[in-house]
Amino acid sequence: MSGTVIIGTGQAGVECAFALRSRGYDGAITLVGDDPDLPYQRPPLSKEVLKSRGASGWMPLRGAPLYPAQRVDLRLGVRADRILRSERRVILSDGGDLGFEHLILATGARNRIPAIAGLATLGAQGLRNAADARALVTALEGATQVAILGAGFIGLETAAALFDSRCTVTVFESGSRVMGRAVSPEVSDWFLRFHRHRGTRITLGATIAAAEPGMLTLGNGDRCGFDVLLIAAGVQPDVGLAAQAGLSVSNGIETDALHRTSDPRIFSIGDCALAPHPFHAGPVRLESVANAAEQGRRVAAVLAGQAVPGQTVPWFWSTQGSARLQIAGLGAPGDDTHLAGDLSDISDDASLVARRYRNGQCVAVETVNAAPIHMEARRTLLPATSGPRSRTPTPDA
Repeated sequence: MSGTVIIGTGQAGVECAFALRSRGYDGAITLVGDDPDLPYQRPPLSKEVLKSRGASGWMPLRGAPLYPAQRVDLRLGVRADRILRSERRVILSDGGDLGFEHLILATGARNRIPAIAGLATLGAQGLRNAADARALVTALEGATQVAILGAGFIGLETAAALFDSRCTVTVFESGSRVMGRAVSPEVSDWFLRFHRHRGTRITLGATIAAAEPGMLTLGNGDRCGFDVLLIAAGVQPDVGLAAQAGLSVSNGIETDALHRTSDPRIFSIGDCALAPHPFHAGPVRLESVANAAEQGRRVAAVLAGQAVPGQTVPWFWSTQGSARLQIAGLGAPGDDTHLAGDLSDISDDASLVARRYRNGQCVAVETVNAAPIHMEARRTLLPATSGPRSRTPTPDA
């Protein structure tokens, strides 16, 4: 079999497969992923799924009948082990192989495991896929103490999902503020107070010296017990398959503006891809549903021989209890922040807008419970005339 093979059954891979068909692509499409579940939306895992303890929030990306109806050969629970570029073949974990005319790598990202003595042997929870979510829901049954390593989106969304539970939740963040790579210091401080007011214990600048069953030891000698330990210390791009194949990789699989890797027959999209973007001064890896879907549609246009849609304003979101954070654009350290709203108001009805400026130009807008302003920013923001060249990824939404 030839045609197009897509490795990865997340948002980027599924979006690309169906966009190919909608654009009239008539070749074979094979979608391969090691996740055994029908492809699903990931953001609800740390929100509705966890808050409902697994009773709701499971949302497929497409209904099961649509895959055969659109002639998408869906291979679930199968890992791509090797790429033989010279032969245009992918070797699969089930002993099979797939030939390809074009190959699309949508391998996503995996949890970053902090280097903490004893942590690797604990079997701590992550939250990247449906299996993780089911395991976490099970682990929470009867739990009274939850420790979370990391105060990014996933860590704080998990803490928020436990606001009304009987659990004592303690979040340890190694950085100086929560969501430090995602939002301005002012919005970060607001969320810190918002969580603490609702009972979440947050320790900033935390160093974990050792982990053992039911107990963490901090660098200052303090100890914290737990029934459940969640690792939410960020992610790293899954570049192993690409690196094995000899493709150019760094903080992601490197691509050009049309998402082609160093091999023009192989593309990369989604959380694993490091690509140029008009809203960033250098290649950037964007971890968001919107970016994954957009890149999938763009590659579909390339393979269908059609005009490629432009890249839009990057945007992200996080729901934490009653606070819906939405971000349009890409902020950076050193930006000036102009605030609208009452920073002292951390009630469920609070509303906040932070506009970030660089060289006099608004480059990002962060809102809390102000969706119309967020939507306006997505329509009106323009690429920055200059900006950071860091390849630090933005957090996933």
